[in-house]
Amino acid sequence: MGKWLIYAGIVLLLIGAITLYAPWAVNWFGRLPGDIRVETDSGRVFLPITSMIVVSLVLTVVVNLLRR
Repeated sequence: MGKWLIYAGIVLLLIGAITLYAPWAVNWFGRLPGDIRVETDSGRVFLPITSMIVVSLVLTVVVNLLRR
């Protein structure tokens, strides 16, 4: 379990570095059709439904490839 947590932390660190230093890598996130963004004077609501489905599919494929 400990090694798995270390690997997960390293992956999250890499993803964070990519999003911080390469803004082109996440420019699509939140702008796909099906993502809901509502902005009013009193607040904002953002529901990245389609983006989360894409991320889930990509992670599912990667995990299944790594398990084989």
